Amino acid sequence: MEILGIGLHFEDLPAGRQFRTVGRTVTETDIVNFVTVTGMTEVLFTDLEFLRTESDIKGRVAPGALAYTFAEGLLVHATMQHTGYAFLDMELKVHKPVFAGDTIHVECEVIEARLSKSRPGRGLVRTRNKIVKHDGTVAITYTPMRMIKCRKG
Repeated sequence: MEILGIGLHFEDLPAGRQFRTVGRTVTETDIVNFVTVTGMTEVLFTDLEFLRTESDIKGRVAPGALAYTFAEGLLVHATMQHTGYAFLDMELKVHKPVFAGDTIHVECEVIEARLSKSRPGRGLVRTRNKIVKHDGTVAITYTPMRMIKCRKG
């Protein structure tokens, strides 16, 4: 019997493949919980009076790390269950802030795919991921390299 929800295999991820995830709205509660659990108690995330009177950023801003981890969560559910074996490295750039009330999704393009020389039955896949806000602006781009299970080991 087929199991639904299994991630994509290496063979499903040739260079040039593109896809996007479903969206996820960032809430005030998400920001408070994330800041609390991570200890990111910077006034930019914890002091609404500071935001109102002193910050160049106006509005309830989310840490870039929150947007990035939400994006990874969207990708795990869509592409990596049972098939993603290792997160190896990445470059990340923040372009625009994400605020409470923004809905984000991830647009993903495979930019490199090759078989692992040291791990038979595994492939290495690098993607260019854009975290896109509901208004079409790109908030963050990052390019992770992951080890992915091959369909045939």
